Amino acid sequence: MARGQLRIYLGAAPGVGKTYAMLQEAHRRKGRGTDVVVGFVETHGRQRTEDMIRGLEVVRRKTMTYRDATFTEMDVDAVLARRPQVALVDELAHTNVPGSRNAKRWQDIAELLDAGITVLSTVNIQHLESLNDVVEQITGVPQRETVPDEVVRRADQVELVDMAPEALRRRMVHGNVYAAARVDAALGNYFRIGNLTALRELALLWLADKVDEQLDRYRAEHRIGTTWETRERVVVALTGGPEGDTLIRRAARVAARGKGADLMAVHVARSDGLAGADPALLAKQRLLVESLGGTYHQVVGNDIPQALLDFARGVNATQLVLGASRRGRLAQILSPGVGVSTTARSGPIDVHLVTHSEIGQGRRRPLLAGTAALSLRRRLAGSGLAVVGLPLLTYVLWLLRGDLSLTSDILLYLAAVVAVALVGGVRPALPAAVGASLLLNYCVTPPVYTLSIADRENLLALIVFVVIAAAVSVVVDLAARRTRQAARASADASTLATVAGSVLRGARPLVALLERLRETFGMESVTLLERRADAPGGPGHHDDPTSWQVAATVGGRACATPGEGDVEVPVDQDLTLVLCGHPLAAEDRRVVEAFAAQAALALRHERLAEEAAKAGPLAEADRMRTALLAAVSHDLRTPLASAMAAVGSLRSKEVAFSDEDRDELLATAAESHERLARLIDNLLDMSRLQAGALGVAPTAIWLEDAVPRALDELGEPGRAVAVRIPDDLPAAHADPGLLQRVLVNVIGNALPFSPSDRPPEVTASEHDAHVELRIIDHGPGIPEDQRDQVFLPFQRLGDTDNDTGVGLGLALSRGLTQAMGGTLVPETTPGGGLTRVLTLPATELPDPAAAGAAAAADQAILHRLHRHPSTAAETA
Repeated sequence: MARGQLRIYLGAAPGVGKTYAMLQEAHRRKGRGTDVVVGFVETHGRQRTEDMIRGLEVVRRKTMTYRDATFTEMDVDAVLARRPQVALVDELAHTNVPGSRNAKRWQDIAELLDAGITVLSTVNIQHLESLNDVVEQITGVPQRETVPDEVVRRADQVELVDMAPEALRRRMVHGNVYAAARVDAALGNYFRIGNLTALRELALLWLADKVDEQLDRYRAEHRIGTTWETRERVVVALTGGPEGDTLIRRAARVAARGKGADLMAVHVARSDGLAGADPALLAKQRLLVESLGGTYHQVVGNDIPQALLDFARGVNATQLVLGASRRGRLAQILSPGVGVSTTARSGPIDVHLVTHSEIGQGRRRPLLAGTAALSLRRRLAGSGLAVVGLPLLTYVLWLLRGDLSLTSDILLYLAAVVAVALVGGVRPALPAAVGASLLLNYCVTPPVYTLSIADRENLLALIVFVVIAAAVSVVVDLAARRTRQAARASADASTLATVAGSVLRGARPLVALLERLRETFGMESVTLLERRADAPGGPGHHDDPTSWQVAATVGGRACATPGEGDVEVPVDQDLTLVLCGHPLAAEDRRVVEAFAAQAALALRHERLAEEAAKAGPLAEADRMRTALLAAVSHDLRTPLASAMAAVGSLRSKEVAFSDEDRDELLATAAESHERLARLIDNLLDMSRLQAGALGVAPTAIWLEDAVPRALDELGEPGRAVAVRIPDDLPAAHADPGLLQRVLVNVIGNALPFSPSDRPPEVTASEHDAHVELRIIDHGPGIPEDQRDQVFLPFQRLGDTDNDTGVGLGLALSRGLTQAMGGTLVPETTPGGGLTRVLTLPATELPDPAAAGAAAAADQAILHRLHRHPSTAAETA
């Protein structure tokens, strides 16, 4: 059975018309004779959407009960039994009611697809898992329902339903998205112009990436190797040389000319891993590329032009930036070079050859320059072997001069030269080859004991001997050089891996990196110095202590200036790494340079983390202000409007009110003012809590007295609450006023969610020197993953309306409880519902009866002292 196809309508925000577009497509397909059914479509009360459903067959939904509440979900079995050609299933990211066949609706859709049913569905960009945190940063609203990106990416078709932010806001004002009571709060919060614009850009960029994936897949399936210029992609080739910075900046300027162009840097390493690229420069250039918004890549290949072009074609690059050759003129005559070869083979890819200051200065190979392949001891041993071995071999050949031919003599001398090369390398081997040729000419080649050669063939043999001996010496020396280079590279890689591991495992990457660097190279201290912002430039101030500040240091005494250390490694114009202890070899310095670049990166990351930590409270305050304005818009306006209407009616002289009507209007005004007063008190207390300025005066308070006072404040609804408090319960240590605020808010929160036949219960007990008060309701409860949400300011479960209050009650209650040294946590009520557990420290007090007797005795003493002042004086 062929798998069904999935078509998804993607939107930037609710209300752009995804469901409407899906229904339009359903009517088009039905008009063509396709069997179409509605598996599940959520109209959200929008009349136009409901009108579009007419004329389509609707599969009956499944009714489910969860925690005494009734919900409807798509009946997957009914849709499978119906087996239509196309099924409409709205809201791809929806979470099914617990107890459903699958946890998520996209899993229901997967079953339909496996059964060969084509599915049309909808999803908003904020529900994609990879963008969930980004959307929360933009809107300040966390999205609890998400769908894996891979589910959407695997869809056969994804169609963007786009709408300009201004048009969407007009739709909301006209009442086409939300009910009128919710429009003001929505426009001032989630549906601000900036939010909608950012969400729209996210949707466009995400869809563009998916289109790129589809294009790459199509080109791969059809083996299309040519470049399709669908988007500007600029690739810059890096050799690890000093000209890299110039090339990167030039490529960045080229990419900046095209809106949305990609910048990629690539370095081609030889397959033997022994190319002469400077890792320190590559590390710095990688940082530069990433700081300019590009990406860094490394590929392996022996044919550098071909490797560059293969990479460029693989990423569908349109432009390739190369540096002009650093080789001399003679080398360019003998070989065309990478730039010329790449240009000749590039085809439709534009190649830019950029000039720089390193042109014609030759290629510097840091691993080979100034580094002998073999140690001095081995070179001396090779020289000694040549000085002793060649005369000794000549003497032996002189003794055997009648038994060996000239060919044998040449081979023996060649073996001796090879032995010298193996022991001492090319430096002693080349003089040995020349000396061996002279000895052959003088002692063996006729006429002997003279440097003249009678036979031309002997002359040719000697010349070939010298060439072969020199070539073998060079090859042996190169092999030794490469062996040492490979061993050094292996040691460097091991050091890099060790340091990288310590950095990744450390809580402070910069300190961990510097400490590992100090241990690896046996230094006394390692200091990262940063030039002060107001420090004067120029070489005269290089060793001025007032020009530098210590960014990070490990080990002993920190160096105040670069000149105080044994090793100075400049990172950039403002950062310098200083090592104290001993000088470093050239090859060790290269490794330190690479880590100096990483130290600069770690420092920047720490600075960014600090700035983010500082910005966090500001962002939270901004979010709180935004949420406050959105949340209180309704809660302030409603009681104000009621109070103004009541007072205005009473002041009116056109209408004569009866005493009952007047009392009712006065009661309405009083109730509205009380509601306003509670709201303002809550807001003030929340602001004091966040500022740490809330005054708390804890004392001993009996819960059997505090709970009834809170119920009285709740009025008529509070009389239905069942209270069970033991007589022997100790007093709580709390602020009486704050505790009453907490009890009113928490019990008041339980009342709306309790069934009429099962009112809330309040029970109390003692545990581990704490008093525990449990406010129990038997309502629908709260899913465990959403419990913390209800304790956030300006949050209500579901955030569906503004009719249930500003959303401060539980958040304020938890804050007040914590200020009194207690806790307020939610638990699941056995059998369904939510239990709010309020825990406070207990206070040991004498029994109330005993306390009353003691008070009576004190009064008697005071009465006696009042009647007999002399006794008071004697007592004093």
